[in-house]
Amino acid sequence: MKAKTLAMNLVRPHMGRRLVVLTASLIIIGLCVAVFKTVGFGTDPGSTFSLGISARTGVSFGTCQLVFNLLLFFPVILLDLSRIGIGTVGNMVGLGYIADFFMRRLEALIPPEGFSMTERILLFAVSMVGFLVAASFYMVVDMGVAPYDAVPQLIAAHTTKWSFRSVRTLWDISLLSTGFLLGAAVGLTTLITGFCLGPAIAFVSSRVKGWFD
Repeated sequence: MKAKTLAMNLVRPHMGRRLVVLTASLIIIGLCVAVFKTVGFGTDPGSTFSLGISARTGVSFGTCQLVFNLLLFFPVILLDLSRIGIGTVGNMVGLGYIADFFMRRLEALIPPEGFSMTERILLFAVSMVGFLVAASFYMVVDMGVAPYDAVPQLIAAHTTKWSFRSVRTLWDISLLSTGFLLGAAVGLTTLITGFCLGPAIAFVSSRVKGWFD
């Protein structure tokens, strides 16, 4: 039964189209996370936690992201394979290293005096739009969720006392706070992704979901 569930997740309608959009989404998300890190206005909660670990250990962001998601991957495999797909593996293995790649490229472009506030705000604004759109497409192609996202879903599914929204909020706040205490920046990016990602997913889904059915 588990093998059948996993196989169904790996074979979906319009697989070629889904894979192209999934790959593009992961690349754009990785680029946007790198820009967020560079301009210093914070990142999403999951990235904040991994960046905090990276700041304390000296290990690359990509490796911290991979190890953290691998630890979260095991309970997801054991409890609910329906949440696992190609997108899960792509996010877990590739996203952090894509961000690392772009971080190195951006560091080489920073002028000696650093980016001006106007340049930082412009980079931030463009990247925020790109992040919200790419993350929305990542969800809409429905190729599996990242372990970071799957764990609060599992917790909410196995408790009657807490709603998913409450579990997800506590989950994000806990990891965000830990990342901040470890040295990662927290700022405007965190607030905007927290409030705007859900509506962005709904907006994109209402317009493009038919492309993948």
